[in-house]
Amino acid sequence: MPESGSVGPSSTSGHAGGTPQRLRGGVLGMADIAAATMANVGPAMSFFFGFAFLATTAGVASPLTIVAAGVAVALFGNTLAEFSRAHPSAGSFTTFVGKTFGPVSAVTTALLAGLGYIIAMASVIAISGGFMQITLHHYTGVDLPWILWTLLLTGLSVVLMLRGIVVSTKWAGYFFGVEMLVLVVVSVAAIVEHRGDLSAAPFLPSHLTHGIKGLAAGFPLAVYLFIGWENSAALAEETENPRRNVGRAVFSSVAIMTVSYILFSYATVTGFGYDVQRLGDSRIPFIDVAQHTLGALAILAYVGGLTSTLGVLIAGINSQARLVFNAGREGLLPSFFGYVHPTRRTPNNAIVTFTVTALLIIAGWGLGHVLGDGGQMNPVVFFAESSSLGAILILLVYLASNIALPLYYRRYRPQEFRTVRHLVLPAVGALAVLIPLYYLAKPGQPAPYNWFPYAALATLLAAVCYATLLVRRDPGLADRVGSVVADAE
Repeated sequence: MPESGSVGPSSTSGHAGGTPQRLRGGVLGMADIAAATMANVGPAMSFFFGFAFLATTAGVASPLTIVAAGVAVALFGNTLAEFSRAHPSAGSFTTFVGKTFGPVSAVTTALLAGLGYIIAMASVIAISGGFMQITLHHYTGVDLPWILWTLLLTGLSVVLMLRGIVVSTKWAGYFFGVEMLVLVVVSVAAIVEHRGDLSAAPFLPSHLTHGIKGLAAGFPLAVYLFIGWENSAALAEETENPRRNVGRAVFSSVAIMTVSYILFSYATVTGFGYDVQRLGDSRIPFIDVAQHTLGALAILAYVGGLTSTLGVLIAGINSQARLVFNAGREGLLPSFFGYVHPTRRTPNNAIVTFTVTALLIIAGWGLGHVLGDGGQMNPVVFFAESSSLGAILILLVYLASNIALPLYYRRYRPQEFRTVRHLVLPAVGALAVLIPLYYLAKPGQPAPYNWFPYAALATLLAAVCYATLLVRRDPGLADRVGSVVADAE
């Protein structure tokens, strides 16, 4: 039962410029978008630079926080899957929230999601060059500035994306396959080497630092390991049978990532002899485990890290730029972003603008370091800072989506409404979002984390003001929100 306002690909209703620009439909299968989603998660990159902090926060039983995070992300996935089944759109969260609460919420969501993903992606762009610098310096002694590698790798990734969604998604999948193979090999090797010392301690609540409080404190860090799980929804327009395949890709990706992270975390904690203090002092704990376990073959772990950053660059910008593209196509953002290449059907303007904006954020952050403390920006530190700020904005979007789902189904699809699927699960999901939001925004954090909540609040207020003015100036915007359905006939 389609809701009012939906139009097919040939409709011009609600689009000031006539027929809306469309991406190339039906060229991706479920396996393609699932691989792209997991590549966007970037398990090697996320785990390499996130697990030390997680382990020192939650303790030996930090794998339990990953289990909890996997369940929470599955709840978020239910919301995304149910929305995509009803209204598949490249606009993803923007469309889902906008169709429920109206055009002001759609524009606000577009701004929050777009900026949140750009800030978070800036951390990935920076760490790609940073990890290349670390790798080359370790093996060759060459110490070229990381920003040079960042620009090179980002440029190559953008070229792949502009060539088309099929070729870029395939490359992201290849990179993901390499990193997963490396991560599994190192993890199994570490467990086998320490087989005489294996313990169930990492899965016992009694080994959590400060018990439940430690689990709660580590929970937002574990959730961030999964950021990117929502990738497939933004690829709906280019996916075959998106009403079915987006949900399948979401749940299969979350399940595989949860099991994988449990394996990697157990192997890492075991490799450090359950000494979380020593683990926390390591810059990249998994690399140290690989070096101790594999010796010279530890270079494979470095290769896995490099392919991971490339996979995240391609898959992340590909999907997240499509949210910006769809917002431009529907008039929520300037129409410049809604341009599609006439031959490749790629959202070139959105991709390039998304990437350039992320690079400018890196440059501004680096300039702040030079002017503030006279030092240079460390890409590893920036990764934690930038991803934390971006995560606050993204979590706000998750929260709005979970609140929207029951209202959407009650209004547009009352005959399909199911209490558990459309009310209980999103309600629990909304509560699960509030936990990491609290820990990211609570008072008393060190700089610069202490001003992130104020920056997020200012962004939210500015987005609402902009959205209100835009809707007043353009009343027809209400009809254009979510007007391009991915598989409309």
